[in-house]
Amino acid sequence: MKKILITEKPSVAMEFAKALKINANRKNGYLESDEWIITWCVGHLVTMSYPEKYDEKLKQWRLDTLPFMPKEWKYEIIPAVQNQFNIIQSLLQREDISEIYNAGDSGREGEYIQRLVLMMAKPNPNAKIKRVWIDSQTEEEILRGIKEAKDASEYDSLSDSAYLRAKEDYLIGINFSRLLSITQGRRVARQVNEERTSIAVGRVMTCVLGIVVEREREIKNFVKKKYYKIVGTFGEEENNIDAEWKVNEKSKLYNSNKLYNETGFKRQEDAEDFIKYLKQQKAIVSEIKKSKQKENPPLLFNLAEIQNECSKKFKIKPDETLEVIQELYEKKLVTYPRTDARVLSTAVAKEISKNLNGIAKGFKDEEIQGYISKMIEEKYSTNLIKTKYVNDSKITDHYAIIPTGQGYENYEKLSNLQKDIYKIIVKRFLSIFYPPAEFNKVSVGFDVNNEKFTASEKVCTKQGYLEILKPNKNVGADVRDNSQTKQIANNVGVGMSLGDPQKENEKIEFLTTLKKGQQLDSVEIKTKEAETVPPTRYNTGSMILTMENAGKFIEDETLREQIKGAGIGTSATRAEIIKKLERIKYIEINNKTQIITPTLKGEAIYDIVKSSMPDMLNPKLTASWEKGLEMVAKKEILADEFMVKLEKYINSKFNKLVINI
Repeated sequence: MKKILITEKPSVAMEFAKALKINANRKNGYLESDEWIITWCVGHLVTMSYPEKYDEKLKQWRLDTLPFMPKEWKYEIIPAVQNQFNIIQSLLQREDISEIYNAGDSGREGEYIQRLVLMMAKPNPNAKIKRVWIDSQTEEEILRGIKEAKDASEYDSLSDSAYLRAKEDYLIGINFSRLLSITQGRRVARQVNEERTSIAVGRVMTCVLGIVVEREREIKNFVKKKYYKIVGTFGEEENNIDAEWKVNEKSKLYNSNKLYNETGFKRQEDAEDFIKYLKQQKAIVSEIKKSKQKENPPLLFNLAEIQNECSKKFKIKPDETLEVIQELYEKKLVTYPRTDARVLSTAVAKEISKNLNGIAKGFKDEEIQGYISKMIEEKYSTNLIKTKYVNDSKITDHYAIIPTGQGYENYEKLSNLQKDIYKIIVKRFLSIFYPPAEFNKVSVGFDVNNEKFTASEKVCTKQGYLEILKPNKNVGADVRDNSQTKQIANNVGVGMSLGDPQKENEKIEFLTTLKKGQQLDSVEIKTKEAETVPPTRYNTGSMILTMENAGKFIEDETLREQIKGAGIGTSATRAEIIKKLERIKYIEINNKTQIITPTLKGEAIYDIVKSSMPDMLNPKLTASWEKGLEMVAKKEILADEFMVKLEKYINSKFNKLVINI
């Protein structure tokens, strides 16, 4: 009797064959040895049938055939890959097969691809079906995955969630796209100067379109407003500090209609009158706060974070980033890419020295070797247990993206972009073993006749992890705060101006010489013109993060907490959603900047959806459906319960829309 193993693609099948020491010749669509048969999918082999396969009359888009909700779902083989499906089917039905190993991509979509194949192929009923679930494609992990493969039934709830996701997208897409195209297609066609236009609506993509259009309109409707701040220079000419005024309860201007906000005036004349009043007063040091601060390295990369980073650093689209990391994964260099987690599991953390040793021995990069050498010299701890970087409760399918410490035989074959992205992942990983960055911070308050001025300075005294995640190669021991230190921590390699460390030190030294109650005779007060700024447009990277963190758009605190962790789409689908919106010309993406703007057509579609079914634009709806799918996967609700709610929603929405036509 033989075992058959099905992978997601041919290249992965070859890695499994190497791990299993199978030297059999490659046949037409599979490999076979005395014990094993290894075959592969080529992406999706099976798809859901369009409505006309249920009834030829449904090919024509008509209101009286909607909503379309089949009770028995039909599926079909994709013609372009019919040959490979036939090969897999013939292998699965062989009588000498005792075990079937599903070694598809270890995620919801991978489960769906293989379950469809197994459903359509009708394998040998006497064969046991097992699921291989791995976090990397190293030989060790592949062998572990096969050895510890669980019965396929253990993943039935994940399969249910995958089927439901596809059905939900199908039902919402087909029904509402047809409805709006029938009723509003001509109107949109006139607006965009096309002969005819179909309107594409999607559970996720319409919501994303809404976010893009709403931001664009905020920017277009934004009216700049000038206001005038008050800034005081305290101290002598060569030894002073600038401090900003802010209104307080004892202030002469408290609740005054002359103020634009708590730090500035509407009119320059009023600001200058206020200055004249202040020039007659003495300045007293009213408050001094000194503190030492520590800042830990950021969490590890998940897919959204690395996509955002690469969008900014390399100006590439999220789907390109995923493609690169998928290649690194298949070449054994990094762990599974389609993950939402930014932490490690306890089990992985206990064995993390293997990854570090592998990098130290195999990665011939001078900069990286320098960081590892310092770790050894300074005896930095590699014990991550009980740190924020290890949290089993924050991991669903896979832990964060980290280097495996293996695969270096493939490194030189990588493109420059692949090498650069790999190095970013390595640096983020190594940074978590480095100590925190340390800062001295001094804040001083000045009182000028009950008017408060505040100044603060923050200087980095020990770089710690910033030595690795520094913004450029020339960072000295001091890092200018300017509210950007957090940005450095969260974004590897972000370029920024660091200012003059000597001047920053001089300022903080001056502040430390001041004493509470001290009177300063040398004070210069002036106005500083400020201007409100519009919100910034999304780029492809920030949109990925926005999709991941959909909860911030939800005003209802209870609901926001309910859908915590469920964003718009999933790590595996977000890049494709953005790509699709660009492909159907609802958005445009600037290749140089990765800035996203809506097209005229995209805005027209937005207006149609907003006037007819505005909840489709609300992240609350999309995220709550995603949360429901997650609950099915976790066995918290039944698949039938989810489906009943979905059908009820579609019928209810459809009835309201048809009545209003």
